[in-house]
Amino acid sequence: MLAVVLMSVTAVSSVNAQSLLRWGVKGGANLGKLDGTGYQNGFNLGYHLGAFVQLNLVKGFGVQGEAIFSSTKTKTTDDFSQIYNTGNLNDNGKNINLNYLSIPLLANIDLGTPRLKLQLGPQFGALVSDKKVFGAANQAFKGGEISGVGGLWLQLPIINISARYIIGFNDVKDMSSVTNTSNWKNQSIQLGVGVTL
Repeated sequence: MLAVVLMSVTAVSSVNAQSLLRWGVKGGANLGKLDGTGYQNGFNLGYHLGAFVQLNLVKGFGVQGEAIFSSTKTKTTDDFSQIYNTGNLNDNGKNINLNYLSIPLLANIDLGTPRLKLQLGPQFGALVSDKKVFGAANQAFKGGEISGVGGLWLQLPIINISARYIIGFNDVKDMSSVTNTSNWKNQSIQLGVGVTL
């Protein structure tokens, strides 16, 4: 009898733990651009890959943490070296890849159904590599950024689909290397598909 009771309690606890805590992997398109004088306008196609953990705190509300690697692409304009006085005419029309490891911390808010959630929160990003811009990989860009995230998350039985907009709050330009006063701020649209376990 005691064994049956213990097995029942264990089974109920396991079900409750699974409904409270979920995790998975995701990836997809990263449409990014760098707002700033000397850079081409428009979003450029990149990608993102990562993992997430969801914690449901109360009915209709939870939190989600992620670790995401994203690749953002941009290109300098033909007058870039004149604007920033880099002294290198080869900086005009140059392709630049900015790769970030990002940690979004999001609130999950049910939109009338537990399958569709509004996601809002901050994102902290660290620049992990870039294509050499002015002769040294770390010469023009700061090592990190803070952004805001807003989007939707559709949770199907196993598959999840997400769409979000990310806007950078801080200037990612390294002022010790680039003295122009205009801000460089990242923006991106992420469209993702994942598996929830």
